[in-house]
Amino acid sequence: MSQSETDFLKLLVRPNILTIRPYKPGKPIDEVQRELGLHDVVKMASNENPLGPSPKAAAAVESYASSLHLYPDGSCFRLRQELSQRFMVPPENILVGNGSCEIIELVARVLLGPEDQVVFADPSFIMYRIVAAACNADARTVPLKNYTHDLEAMANAIGPNTKLVYIANPNNPTGTLVGQEQIDTFMAQVPHQTVVVMDEAYYEYKVGTPFPDTMKFLSQGRNIVILRTFSKIYGLAGLRIGYGFAPDWLVDCINRIRRPFNVNAVAQIAAVAALSDEEHVRKSQQTNQAGKEFLYRQFSRMGLEFVPTEANFILVDVGRDATQVFQKLLKLGVVVRPMPGWGYPTKLRVTIGTQDQNERLANALARVLA
Repeated sequence: MSQSETDFLKLLVRPNILTIRPYKPGKPIDEVQRELGLHDVVKMASNENPLGPSPKAAAAVESYASSLHLYPDGSCFRLRQELSQRFMVPPENILVGNGSCEIIELVARVLLGPEDQVVFADPSFIMYRIVAAACNADARTVPLKNYTHDLEAMANAIGPNTKLVYIANPNNPTGTLVGQEQIDTFMAQVPHQTVVVMDEAYYEYKVGTPFPDTMKFLSQGRNIVILRTFSKIYGLAGLRIGYGFAPDWLVDCINRIRRPFNVNAVAQIAAVAALSDEEHVRKSQQTNQAGKEFLYRQFSRMGLEFVPTEANFILVDVGRDATQVFQKLLKLGVVVRPMPGWGYPTKLRVTIGTQDQNERLANALARVLA
């Protein structure tokens, strides 16, 4: 960077923006192929659905191709109606965004200023830290306890200036879930003027026991936002569409500042179709559960510690420099996510894939660690 560019940064850019570490997504397959000259690459770094999108969603996208010249429905009317019927929530309490990330940002833009405080766990989803810094708010981070949100400590961290609390449940990158009892106790301690965002991006991957009920707090009139996404189990990450449930006053304020047509038409059409494809969701759950159990066995066989997960990824400790292991796996055509930037210098986050992908990961990892 030249001296003149550095001067412009100091003169023109708000200082809080310069504190933000840009989000770096997992390496895309084509980039790895281009850099390393590989033709057979599996990506297990970004928690995508290895089965791909819902077939119903894919068909809906194809059928819409001749209408791409038209602007989308700016209110996402049909999708909000479908979500309203499925979750028994009035449409005026439903938000749709360009991925749930956009809703995370919009909530912060509505609520946070320089004198305000936001509380979230560390480590957790990096966007909480980014939006807090962008709003020049005071970010108060609370360390995880046994890789899980310490809700008691988070409740104690809430002060008179705390406008917002972000909770990823299950947490990313650890995959841990806080249960109903802990959430109930936490919500009983949160003052009414503090908004709690429950980020439930991996909601559909919970099988067996019920997922904690956070919707009840919305019906009780609490200031809570519940976020979900079509990027994970529905396999629509490339279309960027997420949704949430929130008090009508907050939905109204967000609608005042969100961009017109913030959710593209193809994403809306695909999301409506994906919601009806229960078979694809079941297959995705079954694939994830089988893959999870397989990788647990493989990691245990290699003597590696890992964090049991309620999501579609596993945090595994490889016992050495994770970045070096990541680089070696790349050369074998396996893309995972090293975690030093999250405070875990010897850990990788690996997405649970198909059986073939999981076997390839296990074989490559055993080879690298040998």
